[in-house]
Amino acid sequence: MNHATDFASENDLTLSLFGFEGDSIVDGPGLRCAIFTQGCPHACQGCHNPASHPFTGGQISTVSQLYTRIKSYPLCSGVTFSGGEPFCQAEALAALAQLLKADGLELAAYTGYTFEELLQGTPAQQKLLGMLNTLIDGRFELAQRDLTLRFRGSANQRILQVPQSLAAGTPVWETAPRWVGGGKP
Repeated sequence: MNHATDFASENDLTLSLFGFEGDSIVDGPGLRCAIFTQGCPHACQGCHNPASHPFTGGQISTVSQLYTRIKSYPLCSGVTFSGGEPFCQAEALAALAQLLKADGLELAAYTGYTFEELLQGTPAQQKLLGMLNTLIDGRFELAQRDLTLRFRGSANQRILQVPQSLAAGTPVWETAPRWVGGGKP
């Protein structure tokens, strides 16, 4: 096995992007880069990115191109994967996450899947999950929409501490005020 070749091939994996925001303050705490993937199977009623649902279209980028783009934002303290549904492009995002994590960036993802569903997901989905610090999980439910929630759209969605959740084998809610604010979990 040639690790240099494997590393190069992982960086050549492609992603279909709906969008990219280099200076986001709404996709997690601090100044973050937010990556919006193209394609989502959930099609939640009231989704704030309905144009991201089709699996066709989007801007194609390699992992290495996206990594270079993120690194061009020197004040970026974290990266958030959103969508669309990032776990539909888990293999490429896991390769990107590995590079970003090695640089010390905090990694978060929004997903319509639940933590429990991802534990039973594909090996690539499980690998991506394992690279994250924080997961905002669950489909957006219009009937539970709550504009007072920090970094969530509906009350059924959870902000989870991924390493602790994986260690416990069950969801562990994030409690840090920087993620959840002073009031609601």
